[in-house]
Amino acid sequence: MGAHTVLVVLYEGVQSLDVTGPVEVFTGAGNASGRPGAYRVVTASPGGRPVRCTSGLRLLPDTGLDAVGPVDTLLVPGGPGTRARLSDGPVLEWLRAVDATTAWTTSVCSGSLVLAAAGLLAGRRATSHWACLEELGKLGAEPTGTERVVVDGKYATAAGVSAGIDLALSLAGRLAGDPVAQSIQLLIEYDPRPPYSAGSTASAPAELVARMRANGLAIG
Repeated sequence: MGAHTVLVVLYEGVQSLDVTGPVEVFTGAGNASGRPGAYRVVTASPGGRPVRCTSGLRLLPDTGLDAVGPVDTLLVPGGPGTRARLSDGPVLEWLRAVDATTAWTTSVCSGSLVLAAAGLLAGRRATSHWACLEELGKLGAEPTGTERVVVDGKYATAAGVSAGIDLALSLAGRLAGDPVAQSIQLLIEYDPRPPYSAGSTASAPAELVARMRANGLAIG
């Protein structure tokens, strides 16, 4: 049995934690399960070109989208760069073609907008960054902002940015078992205890949420 291939799509303007959080989880899945090499993480961008994240971090992909082989789990991260992807015909067509044979098609943050623009989330429950939920609905999905990870069939979407770690851990549990996912969680010491209770629109001060909505966000 070959390795389970996780493909992470890269593009200019991607959010770095949307990429690196899930990658850390998936790369640890093989060792945590006692099967080194059982999970293979591949990054790909249009033309195989290096991309610049919103943080300024520069990422060098493994390959180009056109050179990607069979994919078991597809992950589309979010970031301001998703805006250009929503009308990128070749990328949307590529997503539909890859999705036809995936076991899992997933997204983090505003990456769900791209999946929806490709028609893959039509009529499905899905989530995104809180600032993108309305647009997600306009693209045909059924948005929910109450869960950090939403699974509908083989489609799994995560809320904003840090929720990508939750998504990857959830998938690791489904693929390799709860003990493996728990081992990864312990390895990366994912035990969030933030100094503020402002991590969601439900817990953040109302005036803060209103101000950020009014000012607009560079998320999607």
